[in-house]
Amino acid sequence: MSDEANLLYLLAALLFGYLLGSIPFGLIFTRMAGLGDVRKIGSGNIGATNVLRTGHKGLAAATLVADALKGTAAVLIAAQWGPQFATMAALGAFLGHLFPVWLGFKGGKGVATFIGVLIGLKPLAALIFCAIWLGVAFASKYSSLSALIASAATPIVLWLLGEPGMAGMAVILVALLWWKHGQNISRLLDGTEGKIGQKG
Repeated sequence: MSDEANLLYLLAALLFGYLLGSIPFGLIFTRMAGLGDVRKIGSGNIGATNVLRTGHKGLAAATLVADALKGTAAVLIAAQWGPQFATMAALGAFLGHLFPVWLGFKGGKGVATFIGVLIGLKPLAALIFCAIWLGVAFASKYSSLSALIASAATPIVLWLLGEPGMAGMAVILVALLWWKHGQNISRLLDGTEGKIGQKG
């Protein structure tokens, strides 16, 4: 395959991942349930955490799973043409969730999709992510802090697992995830971030 053709296929994998990742399951599920536009409540986010604010735990769980699996699906489908295509599809799926073309490029924060692409790329890394998340959540009771720390550890984990290419891509994902959590970071710093299970 020529360099030009390889580049075109990589861009196609990126676009494929983006289009799959940009499917706004949180918005679709809440509208199908007759709950209106989830962007008009709570944080205005389309992710599972904001869907939970509708009071429907089942919809929130479905959103979490769907947002993760769209990342996994993008990776596994693209992986049939090689690992580099899987990595590009992973990046595309994550970008699609954060910046969906269908919603004016205003999407979610990416934690579920981050886990989903890890499942597709390196299941052990996804397992380690979840273990770190659970450990930090148990100690701190902060969901956002758990996601921030677990994601920051991911490039190191991938590198140690012998996947430097994936680790490099993960650095980009982590930077975007932290940027999308800017308000959470500010609240963590000033002590106003809500804790897991906290009402109101």
